Amino acid sequence: MQKVDVYKLIERMAALIRSEERKRCTEMGLQVVHLQVMDYLSRCNKYSNTPVALTNYLGMTKGTVSQTLLLLERKGFVRKEADLADKRMVHLYLTEEGQLMLGQAYPSDLFSNAGLFLEAHNPDLTEEPFINALTALQKAHKSNSFGLCKTCKFFTHTNDGFLCGLTKETLTQSDSEKICQEHTLL
Repeated sequence: MQKVDVYKLIERMAALIRSEERKRCTEMGLQVVHLQVMDYLSRCNKYSNTPVALTNYLGMTKGTVSQTLLLLERKGFVRKEADLADKRMVHLYLTEEGQLMLGQAYPSDLFSNAGLFLEAHNPDLTEEPFINALTALQKAHKSNSFGLCKTCKFFTHTNDGFLCGLTKETLTQSDSEKICQEHTLL
């Protein structure tokens, strides 16, 4: 069996996904970065819904992210709120209109069809190889993992629910199921 170039496989998967995203976004008058911002905001928790976390997640410049947020805010897809404890900090939220737009723009049929194909041809395939590849890329890049809160080494079960061991703050069920910029691999 010939050795596979994993980089080229991942790059090709990313290119196919971006191609489908560009097609959908063009149909809706959006740019791919708009979709990426809305997708991130739909999946991040209370520690990660800030412009700085968004910039880190996307790996883009502050200026690009700032301009994108201004446009999405003008279109009514994103809203900003000052932090209650620290008025200098801003939290970003996807509006109901933004959630609807994201649902329409997201290339879900591409992933559904790919998932069906994978299940039919590889019934024993799990997400583990994909998680391992992502983890390896993040470690090589020395970037935050932005993993699910409940998979973080600081995530703690208590008698009353969940707690972030890093911040010592109570977590909701919803926060525990979203991505966090503070995520630390086990």
